[in-house]
Amino acid sequence: MRVAFYEDGAADEFGSVALMRPVFELVCGRYSLRERLIRRLHVAEWGAFVRRHLVEVYREDHPECRLNDTAWLLGGPTLFLNGRWLPTPDALLRIDPDEAGLVDDTVVYVTVSPAESHVFARQPFDDALNRLARTRRTVDTAGQLLHFPWDVVEQNAAQLLADFTPPQNGRAGPPPRERQGSNVEVLGPAESIAIDATAAIEPFVVLDARQGPISIDAGAVVRSFTRIEGPCHVGRESHVFRAEIRGGTTIGPVCRVGGEVEQSVLHAYVNKSHEGFLGHSYVCPWVNLAALSTTSDLKGDYSPVDVPLAGDPIPTGRVKVGSFIGDHTKTGLGCLFNTGSSIGVMCLILPAGRLLPRFVPSFATVWNGELSDHWDLERSLDTARIAMSRRNRELTDAHERLLRHLCDETEPDRRAAVERARKKQAAPVLAGVRPV
Repeated sequence: MRVAFYEDGAADEFGSVALMRPVFELVCGRYSLRERLIRRLHVAEWGAFVRRHLVEVYREDHPECRLNDTAWLLGGPTLFLNGRWLPTPDALLRIDPDEAGLVDDTVVYVTVSPAESHVFARQPFDDALNRLARTRRTVDTAGQLLHFPWDVVEQNAAQLLADFTPPQNGRAGPPPRERQGSNVEVLGPAESIAIDATAAIEPFVVLDARQGPISIDAGAVVRSFTRIEGPCHVGRESHVFRAEIRGGTTIGPVCRVGGEVEQSVLHAYVNKSHEGFLGHSYVCPWVNLAALSTTSDLKGDYSPVDVPLAGDPIPTGRVKVGSFIGDHTKTGLGCLFNTGSSIGVMCLILPAGRLLPRFVPSFATVWNGELSDHWDLERSLDTARIAMSRRNRELTDAHERLLRHLCDETEPDRRAAVERARKKQAAPVLAGVRPV
């Protein structure tokens, strides 16, 4: 089977968490959307159609992918899959090459023949795909269509349940009590816990699988006095320090996690080693959350949360929403994120002793609680090189060019956000009095 993953026109609605990756590389459950579909389908070769600014980096990260290549479509029938679709396993089995699948009237799959591939050269991608879909028998299909980053977080627990594979001979180590001794407490069925044979679980750890399964990947380390609730996944070579990990949480590869985490996605290479609460949030790679950095995910009056993804509030319809934090952002000690915060790529956020602005555009700073666009790109790139080298990774030329491009592209957002903040600070409620 030949498969092409694609981003449609709604990709920009995911804000900062998708600025440096296609939407189908967002993690939901144990895997990204692309990884899950490749695992479930018999894929011989695959391609992708992504936003133009992502092409160079994505090609470097995935050299096997045929990227934005319409000539590749001449090689045989190709199943196009919408990168925002979370299908059920049954929905994948029912895919018919003569049909176009819809979720909420949006095309989520269609098979394109070589003879039809010419339409992509003649009109915009979305228009061409929708035109081809109209020539098929359309069917409503099962699964969820993601629209915003909080949809990813909301679906995470269900996907963790769907992604779990019970331990099998040769795949996982023995049950924790057998392997680690009686000082590891297992609550719930042992078959709901899968621990790689190379992972280390120290004494005085609680693994609670009563509400869902727990998987701990190769080389991971769970330190003493940690409690993990399922459904949860701890990724390859991640370390969990004396932490309270609540259900619905994914800790991706090579993370450092302490404190309390609830129903959140830590994509990969996230450093949150210290105390502080993180709830209902999505955190991108190379983010460092300093000690006591804390995210609110619930308003005091329990009302639905709005999120200013691009500065203007978007209603989520949800009561629990945390923060969405873009790549390479760093915080100082004791930063306090407000409910429903949107934080951009490569921001520097310093504490103010009060709640931070809910919208921080990419490549901006927060100093003494105030937003600023006085920011040194070269110094931040040097910091990124140092941080990545500590995990044996390199800031490649392609990734550096992407960051420089995003810095230029987001400059209007920074100017507008800083101007709004200044006007808000200057606007008096009474003569000579600033608003609290």
